Amino acid sequence: MTTTEPLTLFTGPTGNLDDRTQILVRGPDAETFLQSIFTADLTSLETGILRASALLSPQGKIQFDFLISRVEDGFRIDIAKDVAEVFSKRLTLYRLRAKAEIIVLNESIIRISWKTDSGSSESDSISLESYQAVRDERFPEEANVLRHYAESGSASPATQSDRDAWAALRIHYGIAEGGADFIMNDVFPHDINFEQFSGVSFKKGCFVGQEVVSRMQHRGTARRRILQVTAQADLPASDTPITAGGKEVGTLRSVNGSNALALVRIDRVKDAMDKNIPLLAGETEVSLTIPAYAKFTFPEGAAD
Repeated sequence: MTTTEPLTLFTGPTGNLDDRTQILVRGPDAETFLQSIFTADLTSLETGILRASALLSPQGKIQFDFLISRVEDGFRIDIAKDVAEVFSKRLTLYRLRAKAEIIVLNESIIRISWKTDSGSSESDSISLESYQAVRDERFPEEANVLRHYAESGSASPATQSDRDAWAALRIHYGIAEGGADFIMNDVFPHDINFEQFSGVSFKKGCFVGQEVVSRMQHRGTARRRILQVTAQADLPASDTPITAGGKEVGTLRSVNGSNALALVRIDRVKDAMDKNIPLLAGETEVSLTIPAYAKFTFPEGAAD
C-alpha cells in the first residue's frame, strides 16, 4: 500500500460530480481575505494547481473542507453541494469590508480524470476542450489527477462505477474526503493528515483556529490519523469498528473491496502491533499502514 504507481482503474474522465459545486471569490481583496481565514497558504498556490484547504472553528476543528485553485481575479472553491450555501454565508460574515464577490455556481460541472496504463482516448480529450483542467496536488504528479471545471453546461452525472473508481484511487494514495472519511466539526486537520500535503500552513500567519492546530503541530500531540487498511478478504462496510483485543482503536471509513481508509488512534494501533494483538475490522483481520506521503510515524510509549 505504500506504492505511488498509478492504478489501472479508469480510462477517461468521470461524469459530472453532481454532489459538488463551485464557488467563485473574485475581487481586488479576494486573496488577502481568504488567506486570513483558510488553513492553506494561497500566496504560494500556482495557477493550474488544486490545493486542499479548510475553514476551521475557533476551537480548531474542521467546519468545511474543500479544494481551491486560482481563476482570473480570484479563486475557485470546489466543495460539497449540500454545504455550499451555508459555507458562502459564512464567508460573507468573515468578508466584512473586503472587496470580494462571492458567487455560488449551482449549475457548474466538475469532472475528474487521472493517468492509467491505457491513457485517455481521443474522444475524452475532445469532450473536455471547454473545461479548465487543474492538477490535484494531493496526489503524486505522475498520477496526473485532474479536476475539469465548467461554470455551466450539461454533462451526464457520474456513475456508481465512476465513484467507485475515484474512491479506489483515494484509498490507494491515502487521501481522505469529508463526508466519506470524517464528519465536520469532529476532527482536527492533523486527524485526517491535512497538514501532510499543504492543506495547512504553519508559516503563513493567522487563520481561524490557527492557535489550536499550531499548538498540536509544535507539541506533536496528534494521535488520531488516517491510515490505509488491507485485508485478505473483502472488508465490512464503512463505520465498522477496528478493534484490538476487544478494544476499539478506530473505524473503517472509505471501503473498496479488501482495501480501505480508517480513522484510528495510532498510539493504540502501535501498542497492539508491539504486543502482536491482531487488528480486526468486524471479524476480518487487517493490516494498517501509514500513507507513503506522510512524514509522521507510529508513536513510542504506551497508549492511554
